[in-house]
Amino acid sequence: MAKRILVVEDNDLNRKLFCDVLRAKGYEVLGCADGNSVIASAHQFGPDLAIMDIQLPHVSGLDLIAQMKADSKLAGVPVLAVTAYAGKGDEDRIRAAGAEDYLAKPVSIGPFSAKVLALIGE
Repeated sequence: MAKRILVVEDNDLNRKLFCDVLRAKGYEVLGCADGNSVIASAHQFGPDLAIMDIQLPHVSGLDLIAQMKADSKLAGVPVLAVTAYAGKGDEDRIRAAGAEDYLAKPVSIGPFSAKVLALIGE
């Protein structure tokens, strides 16, 4: 059974790229553009990994990570945070929210794939 990955990204091109790369590697993928529907989508989809954009409209990716980690059904789902705003202290804040790892945008496919594999395994 294919591992499931939830991709939370409001930028259409980035979301499509992440989803296409992951599907090509054999993962089952659900793309989510609206931060307000992430928790419900995660409950329905049952992901093995969440890839979370930090800068989302309406809700912060940091808040969504914290909500997932506080939810008994989602707390065990590893989170790979992705952000365009990788400033000093951002990695600490991202990890403090509960993300297992993080990547700064623009994302290169090699490091992205390596981090996904490290978090989700085969």
